[in-house]
Amino acid sequence: MKSKYFIGVDVGTQGARAVLIDAAGEVFGSGEQAFPLSNQSREEQSPEQWWRDCLLCLQQVVSQVRSQINLADIKAIAVTSTSGTIIPLDKNNAPLYNAIMYSDPRSAEEASFCKKVALAEHSNGYTTFNASSGLPKMLWFIKRYPDKVDLLGKFIHAADFITGKLSGVYEVTDYTNALKSGYDVRKKEWPAYIWEKLPIQQSWLPTVQSSGTIVATLLPELAVALGLPKGIHVVTGMTDGCAAQIASGAVQIGDWNTTIGTTLVVKGVTTREIDDPHGRLYCHRHPEGYWMPGGASNTGADWVTRDFGTNLDELTKQAAALVPTRHMAWPLKQSGERFPFIAPQAMGFQPAGLPSAELFAACMEGVAYIERYAYEVITQLSGESVTAVFTAGGGSNSDLWLQIRSNVLQLPVYKMKHVTGAVGAAIIAASQTHFMSLTEAARALTQIEKEVYPQPAAVAAYQQNYQQFINILASKGYISKTAYA
Repeated sequence: MKSKYFIGVDVGTQGARAVLIDAAGEVFGSGEQAFPLSNQSREEQSPEQWWRDCLLCLQQVVSQVRSQINLADIKAIAVTSTSGTIIPLDKNNAPLYNAIMYSDPRSAEEASFCKKVALAEHSNGYTTFNASSGLPKMLWFIKRYPDKVDLLGKFIHAADFITGKLSGVYEVTDYTNALKSGYDVRKKEWPAYIWEKLPIQQSWLPTVQSSGTIVATLLPELAVALGLPKGIHVVTGMTDGCAAQIASGAVQIGDWNTTIGTTLVVKGVTTREIDDPHGRLYCHRHPEGYWMPGGASNTGADWVTRDFGTNLDELTKQAAALVPTRHMAWPLKQSGERFPFIAPQAMGFQPAGLPSAELFAACMEGVAYIERYAYEVITQLSGESVTAVFTAGGGSNSDLWLQIRSNVLQLPVYKMKHVTGAVGAAIIAASQTHFMSLTEAARALTQIEKEVYPQPAAVAAYQQNYQQFINILASKGYISKTAYA
């Protein structure tokens, strides 16, 4: 039986990437284009430049795979991009203005207003607006450019623009992109306060569907230009964080993903929505009706190169002989924590005078303790078990750190072979065009590279150490002494 193929496109802050995978999850081709990063590009970027770079990426992919596969077997394409980025389009679907980036802080005042209005209206939709949210950026644009309002046809998200360029359909988005624009993922509708209390017209808001829903087929002229067959399905995409979760394999109930990069980001799947009174977690809607809660810590792996450099092989070898240590270290490199607890006054800590290898080991353990606390908070709030942790990010490249985390968490930890937003998008492309569901697609298309299981001898020691770590956080007033409130 001949294989089918799927394309994923990821438009990030610093570049665009496209990949083509087969029905077993193997990557056959990829293309990449970097964007110059500046203070200006953190606020605004050109959607048309995105599209030019995406075309180059797709051309690279087609060039690589043309001699390996039958291009007629490419079945679908999906796009992922940054959450909260907004593009105002005119009535002809041309950008009226640059993409207003999620990282643009200029809509902070509008975010406070949106939050106030949403709470006053007792909205069931997203209410924890901040400057990275989509709805405040819409408001910011309308207030700053009143002369463009009459020309406005639609507000769309970053992924929606590339989907539109591929299919000609610009007015469709998905649950994950719509969330921070105020969409009510419980009722699956836009709440009326958006057009009744804010200067936003209902007609400016896109239609919302689940990720993986077929939007249209690839535009015929684009298929010809790329040398691709007509009839390739273009499907609704997903935000980049959720797409990375999909690529990690964490798509079934009880599955969770920890990505350790600059920050530590936790995302998972639950049967019920998690209602966190402190706002540490928020929930996306899973395409199959489940919930995808997530939270982001200021604790991550940024301390590794900052404090220990890049030549870590010997240091890691020495640290492996020292774990479990009895030292308590928390390598938080900025003031304040936001998840799994909110403590604006929080400061990292470490013992003085430790040899480098010992401190290195203790810092890895400290991040693992924060990760465990995060999962205990999640279990407490959801009433559901965490059964496995899938992992990604630079922090997952250390075998020693993987083992420490498995021992502290008392759970298996799985690292997948291909964990990128573009691969996640390709899995979404396959989810309803070749498979029956996202769960089925992820099960077939994700490949485990490493499996790590708890070591009984280390588990007991880490249980004691973890309790000591929690006691220190409580004594400093960062967390409640009672539990996870």
